[in-house]
Amino acid sequence: MRNIINLNQDWKFIQKDAGLPEVLPQDWQQVNLPHTWNAVDGNDGNGAYDRGKYWYAKTFATPKQPLAGGRTFVEILAANSEATVYVNGQKVIYHEGGYSIFRADITDYCKEEGENLLVVECSNIANDYVYPQHADFTFYGGLYRGVNLISVPNAHFDLEYYGGPGIMVTPKVAECGGATFEIESFVKNADENFTVQYSIFDQDGEEVAYAVRPADATKTTIFVPDANLWDFDDPYLYTVVAELQRRNETYDDIEVRVGVRSFSCDPQKGFILNGEETPLRGVSRHQDVMYIGNALTEEEHYDDACIIKELGANTIRLAHYQHSQDFYDACDELGFAVWAEIPFISVMSKNPAAHQNCIEQMKELIVQNYNHPSIMFWGVSNEILIGGISEQLVENHKELNALCKEMDPTRLTTIAHVSFTPIDGPMHYITDTESYNHYFGWYGGKMEDNGPWLDNFHEKHPGICLGVSEYGCEGIITYHGPEPKCKDYSEDYQALYHEHMAKVLDERPWIWSSHVWNMFDFGCAARNEGGVAGRNNKGLVSMDRKTKKDSYYIYKAYWNPEPMVHLCGKRYVQRAGDDREIKVYTNQELVELYMNGEKVGEAAPVDHIARFTVTMKEGENIFLAVAGDCKDTMTLERVEVEPEIYTLPGQEEGGGGAANWFTAEGSVDLEDDGAPMEFPEGKLSIKSTIGQIYKNEAAWEFFSKMTGGKVSPEMPMWGMLENFAVEMMMGMAGNIPESAIKALNKQLNKFDIVE
Repeated sequence: MRNIINLNQDWKFIQKDAGLPEVLPQDWQQVNLPHTWNAVDGNDGNGAYDRGKYWYAKTFATPKQPLAGGRTFVEILAANSEATVYVNGQKVIYHEGGYSIFRADITDYCKEEGENLLVVECSNIANDYVYPQHADFTFYGGLYRGVNLISVPNAHFDLEYYGGPGIMVTPKVAECGGATFEIESFVKNADENFTVQYSIFDQDGEEVAYAVRPADATKTTIFVPDANLWDFDDPYLYTVVAELQRRNETYDDIEVRVGVRSFSCDPQKGFILNGEETPLRGVSRHQDVMYIGNALTEEEHYDDACIIKELGANTIRLAHYQHSQDFYDACDELGFAVWAEIPFISVMSKNPAAHQNCIEQMKELIVQNYNHPSIMFWGVSNEILIGGISEQLVENHKELNALCKEMDPTRLTTIAHVSFTPIDGPMHYITDTESYNHYFGWYGGKMEDNGPWLDNFHEKHPGICLGVSEYGCEGIITYHGPEPKCKDYSEDYQALYHEHMAKVLDERPWIWSSHVWNMFDFGCAARNEGGVAGRNNKGLVSMDRKTKKDSYYIYKAYWNPEPMVHLCGKRYVQRAGDDREIKVYTNQELVELYMNGEKVGEAAPVDHIARFTVTMKEGENIFLAVAGDCKDTMTLERVEVEPEIYTLPGQEEGGGGAANWFTAEGSVDLEDDGAPMEFPEGKLSIKSTIGQIYKNEAAWEFFSKMTGGKVSPEMPMWGMLENFAVEMMMGMAGNIPESAIKALNKQLNKFDIVE
């Protein structure tokens, strides 16, 4: 009796705050859902994107109800980040949070016959009460996942409880080889004449278990003998069907897919799935595509998951918000361990309403996604100490963790610490597991610092399950050179960096999870780095999904057992000089390399890399790599001088081409007198935040000159940047001599802290 009507076609949209229309506007733009008004400006490099309150409108016919008293609901699959829904001029629901499903009963607002006017006011304007507040990605606005009508009888499975499916299924492995399915369904408006019938079907569609319960006592446990376990290589799914029945008639029915698995984390053994130690190695993912924004179709979500599966990853961190049900479904089908999180990120708002919004988003995340076997971790926050620490922030985290355990004791909780979170401090031992976002070898330090840091933390906290929630560096496929180095933004340095990190992680199976930042380049309108503005270019794959960078293939060699071989440097086509290295990634035991039909040699890979030294002839040279039954080819050209486009402008003058504000033209000369740094009470220092410096007018005048005017409150990411300590920002910029840091600290000591 349940009827789901898709409303994605033929909407009217206006990109201004036009107000609530009385009839369907004919002069508004016609669009289909999913839709975002930031599909282009959210990642086109113009430095900003449109954040406004805009309007969608559509007419629909009132669904016919076969039974008296039937109800009609509107279902919004996501609207970023605030939305108010109207039917025939009347407000039916207001929702805060841009990434979750919400529904409303609109029966009493609909006409008995004829067309109804559905209007959605949608806003992504910045505020201090809805998360995310400030973050390094574009907050695309719009109805970007679609809209449905759902028609049900008066007695039906609940549609209003935090946007959930109306049923919770908890499969548990039984000692005898079977599994118990603990099921709870939520029924509304059913009297003593109603029952709920449960059927469990295996992957072949055969019914393997059955039960019936009264509609007012809908908790039950069903046993399935000889149950198949869900794992990464065989993600076996059962389908649970619940039917609300009155005598011989089914009034409403719902179904969900679930998997039987057990999992845990151990500080010394890492992640354990179904009793086997299985380190989680994978990637993070944002939900946007170039010039599509976040308005992805089901097929586009599934394609993303397939690209990740081809990599050989077994885990995905879905950053930094609730993702589409289409993607969670794909993870269930393909076999990933998913870290799902809320957008409590970077800076904690002091507005108490914001904390309540955090709680509401966590409840929606858990209720809507409880049945997905792929989800094994609830993430409570990301890099939240960027905005500083307080007793209230710590307490809020404890409250969120307790909420997760109360609502879902079957899963583990986790957190992503910003790199400078102290090794010892109150942010530890709150969640079941912990991870750090580390960018040693990019924003600061050397890539070789990663392993020792992890070992040191592990030694100091042997009781903490430690992971690496983010790590990575920019890789732009235009830039190449024979000596890649940090901050040159080259595809070659990115490959070098990930070669090292893959090895670091492979040698430490006790690290419960690792997630490359990021699987795909993604939109960040405020960014302008490496000559590619509007995007974060740390992806292993380009934002348009057209190009898999070399770094993609080193992980495929480590993680995917399917035989493979990959010649690196295919885009470094024109090369100058003698004795050039050719690198080959593979998971095979031996690689043979041929140049222009002649065998160069053979090599046994070390850490999945085979290396050869060749001298190319003038003009084009054809290379063939052979490893077992796998082959790969590329054509390179020897030239006298390599193209200028291979080098990031400014790279030859030093500074690494990074956003290095502290050596900018017009900056203040700083001289180090050799004295040790001091941090006098009441005075500014490099430990002060940018926001603290801004409060002192004279200090800000000095700081602005020193940074060449490149740091200002007009920056799109100022809300996050003002919470950065100066020493942190200098570390991120890199290539700053210690003498300059000491001299800067001395200059800042001359200015008072202004409260």
